[in-house]
Amino acid sequence: MDKKLLDILVCPVTKAPLVYDNQKMELISVAARLAYPIRDGIPIMLETEARPLNDDEVDHYRK
Repeated sequence: MDKKLLDILVCPVTKAPLVYDNQKMELISVAARLAYPIRDGIPIMLETEARPLNDDEVDHYRK
């Protein structure tokens, strides 16, 4: 994920910053408790495509 792109992308729901998870290929919005997928190098920033985060995941990304 390009650092410059990550710096300008925000959660479409909360407008909060995102965390890049390289292993899962997702952009994480802790504020919205959503994980947006990255497919073929393209972030899919649609709430309907995001998966909800469980409590353990939210705690992990807050650190």
